[in-house]
Amino acid sequence: MIELYHSQRAMRNMRLAAMQRGVVAILDVGSSKIACLVLRFDGAGGADTEGVTSLAGQTGFRVIGVATTRSRGVRFGEIHAMQETERAIRTALQAAQKMANIRVDHVIASFSGAEPRSYGVAGMVDVEGHVVTEQDISRVLSSCDVPDFGEGRDVLHAQPVNFALDHRSGLVDPRGQMGHQLSTDMHMLTVDSAAIQNLAHCVKRCDLELAGVASSAYLSGISTLVEDEQELGAACIDLGGGSTGVSIFMKRHMIYADAVRMGGDHVTSDISMGLSVPTSTAERIKTFYGGVYATGMDDREMIEIGGDTGDWEHDRRTVSRAELIGIMRPRVEEILEEVRARLDAAGFEHLPSQQIVLTGGGSQIPGLDGLASRILGHQVRLGRPLRVHGLPQAATGPGFSSAVGLCLFAANPQDEWWDFEIPVERYPARSLKRAMKWFKDNW
Repeated sequence: MIELYHSQRAMRNMRLAAMQRGVVAILDVGSSKIACLVLRFDGAGGADTEGVTSLAGQTGFRVIGVATTRSRGVRFGEIHAMQETERAIRTALQAAQKMANIRVDHVIASFSGAEPRSYGVAGMVDVEGHVVTEQDISRVLSSCDVPDFGEGRDVLHAQPVNFALDHRSGLVDPRGQMGHQLSTDMHMLTVDSAAIQNLAHCVKRCDLELAGVASSAYLSGISTLVEDEQELGAACIDLGGGSTGVSIFMKRHMIYADAVRMGGDHVTSDISMGLSVPTSTAERIKTFYGGVYATGMDDREMIEIGGDTGDWEHDRRTVSRAELIGIMRPRVEEILEEVRARLDAAGFEHLPSQQIVLTGGGSQIPGLDGLASRILGHQVRLGRPLRVHGLPQAATGPGFSSAVGLCLFAANPQDEWWDFEIPVERYPARSLKRAMKWFKDNW
């Protein structure tokens, strides 16, 4: 834990230094595309992290460069081929820097997958001096009973989602208030360590400094859920290429996150196999003609498959749209059934409001919201990310939800465990020495 605490603190400090210099890059590493945005900070907002909400970064930055490239070497949201991913990141970064006409040294990255697991932990301390100070917040966070989440796992997010002072619960910031006993509830999200380490290593190979990492499921939630949904309770389903992120928000904090290791690429792969066409052709057919509900007209609507095998008979084949829908629908249903299992496990039905927002590139399949509403059993809407300053029209679709969320996260991150000075006596000296060695080796 101590190693992670120090590395996250170092990244936070690096982020603040980059913002003071005025420019930072955003890198959304997905299975189907890699998006790079260059942000310029005007100095007015962003550097102050006290008492912010996830929507507070609007005045603090402007997007001055945007580039996307086809993702390579990434499967299920995790890096599988380091050199290919490095090449793709360099391509996107160079194009974004060229558009922004500025060189960038610091990057904040996001990724999906990596087998996320959520934990709710609680802590309680007596207030020293009857007025809650920053030290009391640090002490109550360090008193949280952290579970043993096993070897090879790292904490990606550790956010206090609620404070209670004596009998008053639901406090956002108890500092300066009078009371005797302070308690907190904290949400911890752990992921597979190798996924973070590979991403950090890949960023380092691109001659960049990593100034923060975040989960795509979390970022999509903060960019697509409106304020009321974040407050009253809502789930965000981010249908990506290689994986589908699930996040639940309540009282403006993420209280649960998970991922399903299936996404839009699996639908494309089914079409490719079902129609015996290359993946690129399957992707084109899915984009232009795809759907999940067939009507009588779809039996008569014929789609030219086309091809370049040289076999004239094979290349002039056609398929009805109803057949295409018959291939797509089972896989889409399977993904939604998996999502429902995750929501049920999280106790989503007990929230006061149960709005579900579908986003991500895969959410653009016609009729998906209706099918999702039927399978998930709740009200479903399609979500697009918030508009941010300087973002071109081409980057405002659902496929950019996590990238826009990363901009908001960079400008105004929510308080995390490592933003506070956790008392050193909480840790044995040996682990502190080990942490410093790990720290020197890795950052």
